[in-house]
Amino acid sequence: MREDARDIGRRGLFVTGAAAAVTVAGVGFAAAGGADRETRTVRGTLPTGSPDFVYVPVEVPRGVRELRVSYAYDRPAVPAGTAGNALDIGLFDERGTDLGGRGFRGWSGGARSEFFVRADDATPGYLPGPVRPGTWHVALGPYTVAPQGLAYELTVTLSYGEPGAAARPVYPPERARGRGRAWYRGDCHLHSVYSDGRRTPAEIGALARAAGLDFVNTSEHNTTSGHAHWADVAGDDLLVLLGEEVTTRTGHVVALGTDPGTFVDWRYRARDDRFGRFAQRIRRAGGLVVPAHPHATCVGCAWKFGFGEADAVEVWNGPWTPDDEVALAAWDATLVASVRDGRGWLPAMGSSDAHRDPDVVGLPQTVVLADDLTREAVLAGLRAGRSYVAQSRDVSLSFGASGGRGEHAGIGERLAVGRDTPVTVRLEVSGAPGCTVRLVTDQGVLFTGGPLPASGTGTVEWRTTPAYAAYVRAEVRQAATVPAVPGALVAFTNPVFLGRD
Repeated sequence: MREDARDIGRRGLFVTGAAAAVTVAGVGFAAAGGADRETRTVRGTLPTGSPDFVYVPVEVPRGVRELRVSYAYDRPAVPAGTAGNALDIGLFDERGTDLGGRGFRGWSGGARSEFFVRADDATPGYLPGPVRPGTWHVALGPYTVAPQGLAYELTVTLSYGEPGAAARPVYPPERARGRGRAWYRGDCHLHSVYSDGRRTPAEIGALARAAGLDFVNTSEHNTTSGHAHWADVAGDDLLVLLGEEVTTRTGHVVALGTDPGTFVDWRYRARDDRFGRFAQRIRRAGGLVVPAHPHATCVGCAWKFGFGEADAVEVWNGPWTPDDEVALAAWDATLVASVRDGRGWLPAMGSSDAHRDPDVVGLPQTVVLADDLTREAVLAGLRAGRSYVAQSRDVSLSFGASGGRGEHAGIGERLAVGRDTPVTVRLEVSGAPGCTVRLVTDQGVLFTGGPLPASGTGTVEWRTTPAYAAYVRAEVRQAATVPAVPGALVAFTNPVFLGRD
């Protein structure tokens, strides 16, 4: 049976909340009546300027074993420079669509054209569980809409019968076999088949080990469905942290190292003034709030929420590009502001954001000084900024500052000496042949060393005072190919602060 929905631009709309969402005519099912399976199809057209989310109600009777959804939409030709159609999809159960996600059952964005949920299994991106009677909602997310509008067709199939036995989720342990207080390498922004990636968790785990990583963080777009599928990947040699990439229409944020199963809603924009609520949810779940690729150029990717709620920021995302250069400069400006205002500072991170071949897991990687290879210790090191970012396992840095009476401070720390006290800054580099070393302060680049030898190792010392440099951080860069434009980063450190508070 088919039911045609009217164009939502010509009908009364039920508007829900400041995040701009509407509910349209939906799909109804009667009791099974002896049938094993029933299918309904609904069509509609979304105009340009559509709300961020359109909810299609589905009336689910008793006795349903499986709910399956498929969809398609048109992709008309558009003028150059104009966005075409892109339609995301997800699902909420009978508990509703209220912000916070109590009824959340899954999200696949634009990665899949169909999905199912039942008690014992679900499509990656979706949460298994019973298909209870009541009003469910298919969530449509018109990411971009062509000038001609976006015509869609949505098909819902219910299968009746006894539900399968629900599986009890098993999560990875919060501890691996570490080396005590040491430097540990990690990649905290990765995607698998549980969102829009193409690799399984097992494949990512193998690549992480090959890249010399000690820990990874799962970060699927807008879903926690993968959390229960990493236990077999973790081991004594690899700590698996759990999280989510909260993908809003005005920026993405990595919820890093949260409690298993922690869902963080994404259905708001910066102008809605709701992010603080969900940043607190991340922290209550033991995680860190890390804005991702803040100056990325894709639609909705650039970070617009400000950094008042951030615990760290992803400055380097995947292979080094111009938007990473902008992110690095913008982050450095936050360091200057923190010195001026006498407030806390924002540590920087780097991650691969790897989705599929040829994306490289561990390019780049954040190297953190942690008391051990545990969730708590790694997150504490990242939060404190005791870390640097390297292109690969081949690159290692040692960086710190010393005073004349034995005082010493490392990355992320403060050398508490007087304003006019002579300070020696020392950087040791390995694994960076032919690269240039730069030391950056609140004034900018104050030291540039010559190319490192073919061995890739070298040591740089530079002397200053806290009066002259409020902080110092190090960069290791490839040789420049364009005059007056710095070469791509190979590694950089968080700062060492100089002087008493």
